[in-house]
Amino acid sequence: MPSHTQPLRKLGFLTIGLFDPADPGAGHESTLRLVELGERLGFDSAWVRHRHLQHGISSPVAVLAAATQRTSRIRLGTAVIPVGWENPLRLAEDLATVDLLSGGRLDPGVSVGRPGHWEQVSGALYPDTADAEDFGYRRVDRLLGFLRGDPATDFSGVEGIEVYSDRVQPVSPGLADRLRYGGGSLRSARWAGERGLGLLTSNVVRAEESEDFAEIQRSHIAAFRERHPLGARARVSQGLVVIPTDSATAEQRARYHAYVDGRTARTTAPQGPARVMYARDLIGSSAEIAEQLYAHAGFREVDEVVFALPFTFGHEDYVQILTDIATNLAPALGWKPAEDA
Repeated sequence: MPSHTQPLRKLGFLTIGLFDPADPGAGHESTLRLVELGERLGFDSAWVRHRHLQHGISSPVAVLAAATQRTSRIRLGTAVIPVGWENPLRLAEDLATVDLLSGGRLDPGVSVGRPGHWEQVSGALYPDTADAEDFGYRRVDRLLGFLRGDPATDFSGVEGIEVYSDRVQPVSPGLADRLRYGGGSLRSARWAGERGLGLLTSNVVRAEESEDFAEIQRSHIAAFRERHPLGARARVSQGLVVIPTDSATAEQRARYHAYVDGRTARTTAPQGPARVMYARDLIGSSAEIAEQLYAHAGFREVDEVVFALPFTFGHEDYVQILTDIATNLAPALGWKPAEDA
């Protein structure tokens, strides 16, 4: 097995939180049960994806608010909130509230860009201001400023029996320092570093200087740290889809391999005008996946991971995968559960 210079320090997982539109409550409950399981298994963090106008979690901040009341240690993250769908001031209020409910365990991840299917959704999302909205980095700057206590208004004081603040309330100290950016390009990596944010890298990048996914990811991490005030100590979490099969049944293994086979073609070359590159899903025994990760140029640059759960599996499949990650794969990467660390 190739050598690895540092043990895996932080272990997280990411879920999209799918649900049956005829019974959405059950899907949300499944997500919360997975977060609880993650805490019992010793995972350091649990993250939820953001999906609008789909049968997945549309309000991860609300879901994580519920998770704060069912867990006590595991960190809770969003990977990622597309701020083009959000008002930065209102989002700052929600994030601060959930962070306080969690006891300071929230790690919000955000991204920029025009909302998907913009022509079809803009009239509902921004009926009067669609042409004036700024969907660039400045939207995150506004969010960051509000979290840091920048004035949101020039009015404060007492009016009758009401007391008003000129800054977002509640205040959650330290939350702004935990904001992370989900970036898939060199420009985004550099920008996140300049802002002093954490970086979330995923299984999707842009092929700008190479068509080797791992090398692209490595270059993004290097560019981020070159611009970050903390340099090599700047926090980076890597996200890849891993499917260990150590304790899977024969039926599960066949279904998992069919899932991966159906997604592999897109990983062989850049896709579309944006030249998007997708990482290969890693499937096999924990020992086999560990060997592939140790050989991965991007993985060799990090000591934090947020392994993504496949989109369309069932609850019991996720239980098996998370259990194998925590008991077999992560220890093979040098990780120790939180209570043993």
